[in-house]
Amino acid sequence: MRLLDQALNVLTGRGDTPPAPHLSLALQGGGSYGAFTWGVLDRLLEAPDLKFDAISGASAGAVNAALMAAGMAEGGREGARKKLESFWRRMSVASSFLPLNVIPPGVEALAQALSPFQFNPFDLNPLRRALESEIDFDSLRAADGPRLLIATTRVSDGALRIFRNEELTVDTILASACLPLIHRTVEIEGEGYWDGGYSANPPLVQLVHESDALDVLIVQVTPARGQGIPTNRSDIVKRLEHISFNATLNAELEALRLAAKLRATPKMRGLRVDRLAAEDEIADLASRSAADLDWRFLTRLRDAGRGAAEGWLAQRARLAA
Repeated sequence: MRLLDQALNVLTGRGDTPPAPHLSLALQGGGSYGAFTWGVLDRLLEAPDLKFDAISGASAGAVNAALMAAGMAEGGREGARKKLESFWRRMSVASSFLPLNVIPPGVEALAQALSPFQFNPFDLNPLRRALESEIDFDSLRAADGPRLLIATTRVSDGALRIFRNEELTVDTILASACLPLIHRTVEIEGEGYWDGGYSANPPLVQLVHESDALDVLIVQVTPARGQGIPTNRSDIVKRLEHISFNATLNAELEALRLAAKLRATPKMRGLRVDRLAAEDEIADLASRSAADLDWRFLTRLRDAGRGAAEGWLAQRARLAA
């Protein structure tokens, strides 16, 4: 558990109290780092006493949330575990067809200067095919499962737009994972949307507000800590991405801390917030690319996620004893 979350639990008075069986999840986005979340979910789904109330997600977190809910609707917990693995395997195989992977090394600089409409004129996006193959969106919208809060960023004003179960389509998930320098803007009912991580990564305050659960687990996959001062362009860009995709999470955690300190609502007086961070389990994560879909890297992340979840479940068991 990270220090900030310990402080939040002290303020709410839940630091040493037994955990409740109902749990809500906040799943951060971060490209292939999302395989860490896959591992966390894989282990949590093995715990029969956990009841999942609501799940918020942005980008890869939104993908994992939708896969988990769809899998549970079709085949229970084991169905969710199988669907998550199938998706990540599919994306690893398809990675060789991603636009950025088929650009010859000699023209990378040119590709960086072009928009997705220019270097990817056919809008190649293996994520769409993977989602359409893995998720029956009609069934997902009708399913009586965890409440989903899928974050997107509205291009016109930069505001957060959350899509919920009854609104979910392949386009809403693609919108949540739309990096505008790589993929074309996703339009829904005439409005353009980009990656949800720009406005909420993932939605946390809204999750607490809409959830009935008093226990919230944040799965943070984007590294927060840098390794020295970056000096070349690629390292600077990567560090800027890490900072920007964590900024919204830090802001929402700070808002929850303030609300907890003021004891603004009865829910805040009973709230417990825990966090699992991928960088706490994988020391060199900040140096790795979030576009790396090599199966060995993905399974390393998955195994680290399972290990982190195992430790968290053991901590819950000690508090419940």
